[in-house]
Amino acid sequence: MSEKREKLFADFLKTPTQEWEDIIIKDLKGADYAKKLLWKTNENFIIKPYYREEDLNNLEYLLQIPGEFPFVRGTKENGNDWKITQLITESDLKKANTIAVHAVKKGANALILNAKELNNINDLSAILENIDLNTISVRFENHVSYPNLAKLFLHYIEEKKYDKKRIQGSFNYDPITYMLQHNSFWKSKEDDLAEILALHQSIGKELLHFQYITINGNILHNCGTNIIQELAYALAAANEYLAYASDNKINIEEIAPYINFTFSIGSNYFMEIAKLRSARLLWATIVEQYQPEIAETAKMHITSFSSMWNKTTYDAHVNMLRATTEGMSAAIGGADAIVLNPYDESFRPSDDFSRRIARNTQIILKEEAHFDKINDPAAGSYYIENLSNSLSEEVWKLFCDIEKKGGIIQCGLNGSIKEAVDESCRKRDMDIATRRMILLGTNQYPNINEQMLDKIKSIDTPQYKGLQPYRAALAFEKMRLATETYAQSNPRPKVFLLKIGNLAMRQARAGFITNFFGCIGYEIIETQGYKTPAEGVKDALNSKANIVAICSSDEEYLDFASEITQIIKKQNPAVLCIVAGNPVEIIESLKAAGVDDFIHIKLNVLETLRRYNQLLGI
Repeated sequence: MSEKREKLFADFLKTPTQEWEDIIIKDLKGADYAKKLLWKTNENFIIKPYYREEDLNNLEYLLQIPGEFPFVRGTKENGNDWKITQLITESDLKKANTIAVHAVKKGANALILNAKELNNINDLSAILENIDLNTISVRFENHVSYPNLAKLFLHYIEEKKYDKKRIQGSFNYDPITYMLQHNSFWKSKEDDLAEILALHQSIGKELLHFQYITINGNILHNCGTNIIQELAYALAAANEYLAYASDNKINIEEIAPYINFTFSIGSNYFMEIAKLRSARLLWATIVEQYQPEIAETAKMHITSFSSMWNKTTYDAHVNMLRATTEGMSAAIGGADAIVLNPYDESFRPSDDFSRRIARNTQIILKEEAHFDKINDPAAGSYYIENLSNSLSEEVWKLFCDIEKKGGIIQCGLNGSIKEAVDESCRKRDMDIATRRMILLGTNQYPNINEQMLDKIKSIDTPQYKGLQPYRAALAFEKMRLATETYAQSNPRPKVFLLKIGNLAMRQARAGFITNFFGCIGYEIIETQGYKTPAEGVKDALNSKANIVAICSSDEEYLDFASEITQIIKKQNPAVLCIVAGNPVEIIESLKAAGVDDFIHIKLNVLETLRRYNQLLGI
């Protein structure tokens, strides 16, 4: 066989960027380049329509390989393995243990356990029975005193004769995020932070691979922060813990490796990959300022959770698809552990099926898609590398701004963090209300005949004085549940699709109306279309519909909609006559003929549907 290796693209000349730009401008035919092709993210930085090799010229970290400082490309030298983590919220110790043992048998190698009821060694023995702590990582959440839990945990490990060097896991000790949610510390700032010293003396001295501090970026995400805020606030909180430890004579090598970062991964696929890479870069930058003697001290340990902010109650099986892309982003981004929440967690206690799906999604990513085999699979992507860099720059600006204002604790207690997050929430909520941001099955393409009222255990969340976790779909869901409640003792509101005229336009607009009112759970009466207004009006009135939606073209509305509305109003004035579309030139004429409303793409969907519920007495 010939050893000659041809360069397949040697005969192709490189096209200069300016030549591409000239062709693009020509194709735009005078349209504004920035408006058409530049994407301004929710985080207020600009994404170009394409990137080229030259866009990587100033990214110094590209010279490093995976496992090397500053760890943008991951903390592992070989492979991309992560821990498949099963979330178990059950507080009953025996039930939680049963779920945990089953999860381990079915592929999980890490567990998150509810520690609320762990008060003595017998409680710990009950929840950890038949769990091998030398092979299974365990994270404890919801305990009132982690120093006390640390004593119990160390006693249990010694009693069971486990190898302490092989114990892995974490405590969800994070007084700063607690303060951000409650506007106050659990006891006091001094007492809460002092637990770092106690945990350092116990866990820090005995368990080399157990993180006793957690930075709950996932909670920040689920409170509505954008990506820049999530990263900046998380890093600022971690820096606060580093500074406190340093002030108390704890070396950076003795504190940084004991911090676990949790980040939620949302649906913005590439941005979330970049988020984890950016997080590692910035954490390494911060740790470097404390002058560690060992470069590995700056490695960031990341546990990625699937987002709860974007999960829905209606069409809940779509949550499985959301979790799949989120798991992929986390894996490609280099997470050390991944938690995919069960798809039904937003409205009921999860069962064996939903936990199995969450677990198996990760197993597929490993065993079938082999995402665990390649270090930093996103490396060299012009787009992702530039996203990582842009994010890092914006996050660093916000982080430095927080530090200049006195740090995350000062900014949390004076309300400036909550003010910034509330503003972010308002923007995102408006995007959902106007359908700039789509929640499949909730504000667009709903399953119109789905009934959830009897299946829901709870969709509300605990109320906090500070940052408030919530789901983006909640406002739409409460409105649709109100419709379901109303329909239990009243006829379900009906929308009659009166399609007439231009076939393509009437079908398109009927589909739009179906999606629009389907989001609130109204019954949609489908029709084949009518040749004359009289035929349509007859069927519409016989249907006893509350709303008649006239679906046609703008050019035909003046004749069709006027005649249809006048006949209907004459026979039953209570029926609401609406036009699908926004025929601005004839709106006043149609209003004069009796048309009640115009349903079109520019409306605030949430507010409009609320108004219809009010009009119908719901």
